[in-house]
Amino acid sequence: MNKPENRYFTITRSGTLHRAAGLTDALAFAGDEGYVWLDYIDPTAESLEELDSVLGIHPLSIEDCLNGDQLPKLDLFPTYSFMTFTAFEQSPDGLLGHELDVFISKRFLITASNRDADGTPILSALEASIVRDMDTVRLGPSYLLHQVVDTIVDRKLIAVEKIEEKLDDDEDAILKDASSYNLGSLMDSRRDLQLIRKSLFHERELVGKLVRKDSPFLAEKSLIYFRDVYDHLSKYYEIAENAREQVTNLMEIHLSLISNKMAEASNLTNAIMRRLTLITTIFMPLTLISGIGGMSEFTMIVGPANWRTGYLILFIAMVIIGFINYLLLLRMERRAARDYPQSR
Repeated sequence: MNKPENRYFTITRSGTLHRAAGLTDALAFAGDEGYVWLDYIDPTAESLEELDSVLGIHPLSIEDCLNGDQLPKLDLFPTYSFMTFTAFEQSPDGLLGHELDVFISKRFLITASNRDADGTPILSALEASIVRDMDTVRLGPSYLLHQVVDTIVDRKLIAVEKIEEKLDDDEDAILKDASSYNLGSLMDSRRDLQLIRKSLFHERELVGKLVRKDSPFLAEKSLIYFRDVYDHLSKYYEIAENAREQVTNLMEIHLSLISNKMAEASNLTNAIMRRLTLITTIFMPLTLISGIGGMSEFTMIVGPANWRTGYLILFIAMVIIGFINYLLLLRMERRAARDYPQSR
């Protein structure tokens, strides 16, 4: 279990980022012109307790922060808006989803998130992004919110692109040897894409509400940035949907190749059985004749002096009968192939 970490920043109108020692110091340094960014990493009930007492955050919102299984949503309160996003990463254990909770008002932006599988905070690069785009971020919390949302949305595209690369490798493996391919790999990709698709769908609805001004804490001029994020979410949703269709196509290709191999094995078995039947049919009357010829009565019939000639005639008759049977069976085979070509 990672140790909780609280980070307090003040962003002034003049364009400076100041790290404060605590929440009270950050609010005091911001004054009337600036605003604060509070970043809670691996939050606990104790670390978020100050939000209720100092900023008036509703306990239900704090409870949602501690429940890591929330779908993206937007909750509106009189003094702030609360929203939930999902950040994805590809780890050795598969696709991992991390909840990101955000509070926004005129005076603050609060983020609560966890660490990646390697222990890196989800928003570790945000501080450098703020410094780089300070001319925009200093205008208000809604501009910083765009930085946060844009970071999370871009991570979704990275996750989808990695799945697409994996699907390309899966396609090569299927075409190379479908019988030894593990179909569970495609099922894992399909499940991961379903999770990303669900998150993209709900986040697109969330950002759509922000663009429609459902939250009163977003500056009018900042809405154009969220329209851009909405377009990205719609595009990434289509990419994820196309990747899901690719999974379905690969499963059909795998099934088709396996069916073809089974059909080839079945055809080979049928050909072998047809040859065995041909041989059995040809030798069946010959076996009967040879059985009769091997009886002592046959020797008595031809006589002791003529047994050599009798057996020679018997052998010639057997050859003729066998050849005639072969020609008859060959003719029947050709007629069957002409009348029922699909049976070949």
